[in-house]
Amino acid sequence: MAKQQRKQSQKKQALRAKRPWPFGGSSFFNNLATTVLVFLLLMSAYSLAASFTATPATIPLSQVASDVSAGKVTAITVNGDSLTLTYADGSTKDSHKDPSAGLPETLATYGITPAELAKVAITVEGQSSFEFWLINLGPIIVSLLFIGALFWFLTRQVRGAGVQAFSFGQSKARVIDPADQSQRVTFKDVAGAKEAKEELLEIVDFLKNPKKFLDIGARIPKGIILMGAPGTGKTLLARAVAGEAGVPFFSISGSEFVEMFVGVGASRVRDLFQMAKKAAPAIIFVDEIDAVGRVRGAGMGGGNDEREQTLNQILVEMDGFEPTEKVIVMAATNRPDVLDPALLRPGRFDRRVTIDLPDRADREAILQVHAKEKPFGPDVNLGVVAERTPGFSGAELYSLMNEGAILAARENRKEITQYDLIRSIEKVMLGPERKSHLLSKKEKELTAYHEAGHALVSSVLPHADPVHKISIISRGRAAGYTLKLPFEDKKMQSRKEFLDDIAATLGGYVAEELIMGDVTTGPSNDLQVITALARDMVARYGMSDKLGPIAFGERELGKEPFSEKVAAEIDAEVSHIVAEQKKRAKEVLESHRAALDAIAKALVEKETIEREEFEKLLVANGITPKQKEEEA
Repeated sequence: MAKQQRKQSQKKQALRAKRPWPFGGSSFFNNLATTVLVFLLLMSAYSLAASFTATPATIPLSQVASDVSAGKVTAITVNGDSLTLTYADGSTKDSHKDPSAGLPETLATYGITPAELAKVAITVEGQSSFEFWLINLGPIIVSLLFIGALFWFLTRQVRGAGVQAFSFGQSKARVIDPADQSQRVTFKDVAGAKEAKEELLEIVDFLKNPKKFLDIGARIPKGIILMGAPGTGKTLLARAVAGEAGVPFFSISGSEFVEMFVGVGASRVRDLFQMAKKAAPAIIFVDEIDAVGRVRGAGMGGGNDEREQTLNQILVEMDGFEPTEKVIVMAATNRPDVLDPALLRPGRFDRRVTIDLPDRADREAILQVHAKEKPFGPDVNLGVVAERTPGFSGAELYSLMNEGAILAARENRKEITQYDLIRSIEKVMLGPERKSHLLSKKEKELTAYHEAGHALVSSVLPHADPVHKISIISRGRAAGYTLKLPFEDKKMQSRKEFLDDIAATLGGYVAEELIMGDVTTGPSNDLQVITALARDMVARYGMSDKLGPIAFGERELGKEPFSEKVAAEIDAEVSHIVAEQKKRAKEVLESHRAALDAIAKALVEKETIEREEFEKLLVANGITPKQKEEEA
């Protein structure tokens, strides 16, 4: 019981600490408390200042009469009932007379004769009606003004909250004006993706000259969906279309439509399309549309949930377009397989543009774009960088160039060298070097043999990728790594290449067994990779002699695409493939044990071996290195 009370008190203290005022979390009460506090502070400051104000001395009428009789007073100023006396020494004093009588009569009662009073200069000042009313009504007017200002301020806060509530269903799209040159993107800023740009040039032509298409009876697609892996430049291409056509670009994410309240997403869709129609010709771009465009009725939520209502509204708005609307909807996703079929039918997103990962030539062009305004040394060769980065997306290439610039700046150099770019490749692929992660002598030797096993098996087997670099310096989560890269990009991979890759990946595991007679936790990631690859060979690619060319679906919760007997056969075939390739890797390492020892010894001494030095070690041990066809 005491423990629960303590937890409750801790929660209350945490909530109290989060509140900026003790009046609660409401901004209304916070503003009210702030206004009252300011008013009290001002009143306190006024009272304090008034208390320090020097006031003239006040004397009784008897003292006034005595001073007038003695000739000390030179002038008297009468202002209503107040008297201000000026003395011969220059000092002043205040006094008050009887309101029902004048000054001579009042002083006569104290024995002052007219002759004595004649020696004093008497001045009568009349109080104006404005001053009278200001003095008497001033405090009331100030109080009323303060209360009015307070109510106006609080009403304004409430009205602002009401306006915000009414704007809840408005679109949050970001608009890029075509006249804003700082944000304008054209096809010159997008390297690679030649086929995608050719496909999108038709859209640009339609936005610039729609009459040419409409006169011949052609209708430009209402929706274009860009499909590709993350980082391939889908959003950049959409912005380039708007930049080339010189039209407004309305950009919004699919997740920004969906809110907790049902109907808000549909309201935002309507508002977005209305804005685009007013600004036509224009482009609406919905990024990550799979957040709202997933297949309906998949068992996730009822038929009236917020996401499905939003999707229905998008479908209705796209159907409502007239052929002369000149508003084109573009969307991007890396999961086209989960989109609702109604979204992809003709008349909606009827044109699909696939953006692949860039090949070697495209990678070099992308590097050239990102190389602008970067000072390079004379040794920089972007062709070599492009050759070493197969499978990199445009975003990863940008990160590579940026990391190279950061490495140069960190070392206080004014130019980026080739060495900086090569290091940045490994940093993007594997993570930063962990120089503080020091290995013991035994662990260092074991890691060297592990990586040497990978490299040696990959170099001997004919269909494995050639080795470009070996290192036992920790990067990311890896204690060491072997960089294997193909000489040219591959769109397809054969069964022999898969088997050689599995054998090369098992080279580290087999090397540990061969040297230590035991295995460690080091090859754990290697085992996960080869198991997944072997299973894909059997269940997806039909590369099993026993099960034949059959693609088996994925086993999911509540969905069994194949029987338990078939699952057991798949597991057995995966085990057979892995066992066979382990046997091949063991044969390679045992037959080339001298080369394995030489590579491991060099790694222990230098920690990193580049391709040229590695190939010299291979030649010295009677192994012919792999070469490009033109080099051979």
